[in-house]
Amino acid sequence: MEIELKLALYPAFATRFKRHPLLAGIKAERHTLHSIYFDTPDFALTRRKIALRLRRVGYHWVQTLKAAAPSVGALSSRPEWEAQVMGNTPDLAVLAPEALALLADIDLGRLAPVFVTDVRRSTWQVVVGETAMEIALDQGEVRAEEAISSISEIELELKAGPPDGLFTAALSLLERIPLSIDSRSKAAIGYRLAGAVQMAPTKASWPKLDPAQAAGLAWTRLVEAALAQLVDNLPGFLEQPEDIEYLHQVRVALRRLMSLARLLAQLSQPDPAWLAPLREHMAVLNPARDWDVFLWETLPRLDLPHDPAFQASALALAAAARQAAQGALASAAFTRVVLQLGQALLTPPATSKHASAWAAKALEQRWKDVQRRGAALSDSDQAVDDVTARHRLRIAVKKLRYAGDALANLYGQRGKATLAGLEKVQESLGALNDLAVAERLMQALALAHPESAFSAGHVVGALSASTHTGSRRRIARELAAIKPFWRK
Repeated sequence: MEIELKLALYPAFATRFKRHPLLAGIKAERHTLHSIYFDTPDFALTRRKIALRLRRVGYHWVQTLKAAAPSVGALSSRPEWEAQVMGNTPDLAVLAPEALALLADIDLGRLAPVFVTDVRRSTWQVVVGETAMEIALDQGEVRAEEAISSISEIELELKAGPPDGLFTAALSLLERIPLSIDSRSKAAIGYRLAGAVQMAPTKASWPKLDPAQAAGLAWTRLVEAALAQLVDNLPGFLEQPEDIEYLHQVRVALRRLMSLARLLAQLSQPDPAWLAPLREHMAVLNPARDWDVFLWETLPRLDLPHDPAFQASALALAAAARQAAQGALASAAFTRVVLQLGQALLTPPATSKHASAWAAKALEQRWKDVQRRGAALSDSDQAVDDVTARHRLRIAVKKLRYAGDALANLYGQRGKATLAGLEKVQESLGALNDLAVAERLMQALALAHPESAFSAGHVVGALSASTHTGSRRRIARELAAIKPFWRK
């Protein structure tokens, strides 16, 4: 089983990396690695998340078969089988039976080269505490016919001891070198270049939980899933920011993480150290997402005359917000909090509670907050109170929905109707939030581009006229129809 941390390194900082105190006094070994990756014409191995590679090491060829395994943050672990072979064609006879079982029903006679990698690798054998590791600097390129992608990355591979030391070493490197999160393997990059897979935003998925398992372990599995979603969407947003779904999914993952962090209170645990930094980064991402929603969802539904100057002003502010968001996610500060989060997950919270008892308590607390906020909305008698009450109810519903979504699979199919009802209430309250966000964005636009102030005001007026916030009675009916699925 291979366990490693992978981080992207800007090529300009390669020399600084080699001079890091962590590597001082350790002689580097240098190799030039030429690797060929194989698959069938219909990419049967790729579909099973299997990579078959032949790598030239000196005068010899080494064959490696790697199977898929989930990545948690920058840390990945996956089974692999390695053996020396004769020549640069696969020799499947040397594979272990369990490796061959992964290839069952695949026409192995059709295996052919798909892409190659050429890498200059420098490695250092390092010990941090009780952890022995190999730290490698890889620089080179991946080629699939005419398509080329450059490589500049650091890998910290566990050789012996606990994996905690990998994070300690990575955080030490980060103190002097700007590193960013990118857990994609060379194989993943190569298969994308070859057309076997397409980059696409990764949506939320929750692991299956056992009601009888320890609540701390269940919480850890949920956080791992949210962290994986975050990391999976980072490369897409940094490389293809015009696809607004990547940023949306990054923020969904961050919201999931922050919601899960608050669930620790039901385990008598304090807020984790990584919660506050995540909130700070979320605040940087919010303007970019607000502009995306305004430009591509809110504005198109308004019947307004076309104003090229206004459009250009709005697009310029949106681009600036997007660049700020990209800068935040590529920063050393964000890399640090992801590494700290991954390191913290190595030790699940200690608790004697079972997952079912923890979930019921957490959901009941949030449900009572929704009921209290709903009653406050019914009692408000002034416009400003009404706006404030609606906003607070919307936040409470959102918190319950996120927690319910994470914990629903403890209850089988019982949660579907409840979550659908919460979504309906959110939609009823969402129009007011759209108006508030649009007003804020238009104020910023009018200040930055006074020539577009008239059109900005026109937008706010049109949105106010078209916004239907829903009656108190309708929202009260929707809340009354929700049945808490966690109650027996």
